[in-house]
Amino acid sequence: MDVDQQFRVLRAGTVECIREEELRERLASGQQLRVKLGIDPTASDIHLGFAVVLRKLRQFQDLGHKAVLIVGDFTARVGDPSGRSATRPQLSAEEIDRHARTYLDQVKRILDFDENRIEVHRNSGWLHRLDMEEVLQLTSRVTVAQLLERNDFARRYADGKPIALMELLYPLLQGLDSVEVAADVELGGTDQLFNNLMGRHLQVAEEQRPQVVLTTPLLEGTSGGEKMSKSLGNYVGIAEPPNEQFGKLMSIPDDLMPQYFALTTGWGPDRVEEVTGRLDAAEAGERAVLKRLLARTVVDLYHGPGAGEQAEAEFDRVFRAREAPSDVPEVTVDPEELRDGRIEVAQLLKLAKLVPSTREGRRQIQGAGVYLDGERVSDPKATLTGGELDGRLLQLGKRKAAWLQMGSG
Repeated sequence: MDVDQQFRVLRAGTVECIREEELRERLASGQQLRVKLGIDPTASDIHLGFAVVLRKLRQFQDLGHKAVLIVGDFTARVGDPSGRSATRPQLSAEEIDRHARTYLDQVKRILDFDENRIEVHRNSGWLHRLDMEEVLQLTSRVTVAQLLERNDFARRYADGKPIALMELLYPLLQGLDSVEVAADVELGGTDQLFNNLMGRHLQVAEEQRPQVVLTTPLLEGTSGGEKMSKSLGNYVGIAEPPNEQFGKLMSIPDDLMPQYFALTTGWGPDRVEEVTGRLDAAEAGERAVLKRLLARTVVDLYHGPGAGEQAEAEFDRVFRAREAPSDVPEVTVDPEELRDGRIEVAQLLKLAKLVPSTREGRRQIQGAGVYLDGERVSDPKATLTGGELDGRLLQLGKRKAAWLQMGSG
């Protein structure tokens, strides 16, 4: 590709590029660029929302550049304050290490791990060695006023909510990562813009060439509105089974489809524009066909060619024929869970691990996605006696299910 073609591919599906002329110059140089992405291993799963920026990093690799992946095992102890309304709880070193290993296993589904295409670093390698003099030198390069320009800090300060001094150090530590690896480009979600710009600032202070900052949008969760998040239960994990991925993607609102085609399929801009152009004029039937295309494409991306078709066949078997999914687990309900001899269907969803909370169970019932023996549950506060639940098939969206049985007590 010539520089214009490369630039178009790399700029597609992004928000901010600081600065565009610098990125063009570096692409035109013909040199292999060092493209940094930092990941703090604060959870066990990578979902499609985080995969957006990983896919962008893979595009740089495919154009001949080197991914510089920073596993933030040290910064994870501090806690990224981006978008937070309260101080993040600290994780133990054991939790962080366990999550880091899981992250790397999952990242291999997206990135090229050829030694000429990637470097992987843990930032504890340099941050753990900092002594007090070096920390003071680092803090002297930025003012408190600069840090409070950050939106989440400014909001919390105005609302009288506490900001730990440790949190103020986070952008500096992430920025120091850029200095240590001499990054040419840093990628991140839009919520990382402040942190990434701090990298530019510190590189200039160290007389390095400042990195280009390229941000990607935050993918909305499967129910729309809020960003994809495991804690909200609105996510699709990249390591989830094919049937789970397919079913979740078939449940997204139609108005999310353009965003999902652009950010989750791994397609180039021309293919995305062609399909989203069809969406603009599509009737309901055509939209359903395109949603199936989206779901098959994503499943194939993470599970190999043909996995999407198999997941689609299982989806049709369950959804159209009203059959129970394969390998449905049995859930025994402890009599102590009953109150006055009854239990909420929403609580049964939680006990069956179909939703993360009773509150989310009520929300799913309101969204007309919960069935008992194939009959829709319409009342979010519906209850059953122990006898009424025994032997029933509880389903969420015809793709998650559990056989219920009453325990003895």
